Amino acid sequence: MDRNFAWQADPVALADRISTLLGVVRTAEAELGTLLVEIETRGVLELFGYRSVPHLLAQLADIPKSTAEKLLKRARTINPSRALDGAPIPAIAPATGSVAASGSLSNPMIDTIVATLTQIPPEHREEAEQSLLSFAEDSGHKQVAALGARIVAHLDPDGTAPEETEPATPQRELSLRRKKTGIWELSGHLDDETGTRASALLDSLAQRRGSEDHRSPAERYGDAFSDAIDLALNTPDLPTQAGERAHVMVTIPLQNLTSGLGTALLGDTGTMSAAEARIHACDCRLIPAVLDSASAPLDLGRARRLIPTHIRNALYLRDRGCAFPGCHRPPRHCQGHHIRHWADGGPTDLMNLALMCAHHHRLLHRSGWEVRIAADGLPEFLPPVWLDKRRQPRRNNLHQPIPTAA
Repeated sequence: MDRNFAWQADPVALADRISTLLGVVRTAEAELGTLLVEIETRGVLELFGYRSVPHLLAQLADIPKSTAEKLLKRARTINPSRALDGAPIPAIAPATGSVAASGSLSNPMIDTIVATLTQIPPEHREEAEQSLLSFAEDSGHKQVAALGARIVAHLDPDGTAPEETEPATPQRELSLRRKKTGIWELSGHLDDETGTRASALLDSLAQRRGSEDHRSPAERYGDAFSDAIDLALNTPDLPTQAGERAHVMVTIPLQNLTSGLGTALLGDTGTMSAAEARIHACDCRLIPAVLDSASAPLDLGRARRLIPTHIRNALYLRDRGCAFPGCHRPPRHCQGHHIRHWADGGPTDLMNLALMCAHHHRLLHRSGWEVRIAADGLPEFLPPVWLDKRRQPRRNNLHQPIPTAA
């Protein structure tokens, strides 16, 4: 290739060159597979002195043995061979092998076709293979897999007969650990049913919040997982720990809480900023404490919910969900926000509260948005100047209002 081609070529020429090179690579891989099957048929030990074809290929190509095994396994499915006694062993997908030799099939496409044919009775494979190859001319391997699933379902509508055994115990493993940086790592394995339910839950919570939501999919699912935890912690059916509902204790000096400066103790070992603690303190269970100079408790006040149940219910009825403009989150996903923070003397009543989801609650504390209660008793939001120089008040009109008598 001319060295100047890469930077002089237009996008079409670059794509065409890549397609040509891929065809060369795929043709070479198909021929390599044919040779490997022939070597295995004639006896690799007798020909080269190696125990197996993957051992030989790993040496010749300087690749891991597992990679060589995968290549040979694919080659066996599309190339005919012979048994030790000379009896022919037909390929599962011989027509696929012929097309692969032209360089027009990717490895995922070959694997998809073979995987489908292995589920089809031998008497129907030839017709099914031709249908899959015809569809593959203009489709990707995922679309071919969907067609294969339809073919299998048509030939065997009842599926495999269930075994007369007890259901297996679901395999579920989960690990959650805190790193020194304060970041938590989550890893694990879920059975298919649990994974499907978890995916449905996170999908519903990870929807974009309008056209201005530029979070990546990973960020949206991370926020959705946090919302799912909030929902679980707020359910009345959650089992208790040491006689109390599961909770996370945040300890912060009143001075830090009032000023929003400094840090707070999160749980046993974590920390969070005082500004973040103010967000959570809008709607929490408060336990006032008097400590001595060594931080030992001298006196503990009675725990009380900052927003009492009757006010919370009234807040649910008035706002009907997150009050931020354009947000669809229902009341169970929301927290009460003190318009004037209670640490600054703000009262806990309807005229100083707005219902907000966790995302918009944080946004309000950290951005130029402001909220106020309008003359009609409903919350309205003033956008930051960079968004609207006139700062015209905005409201959420997505939630259905409570029906009133005519």
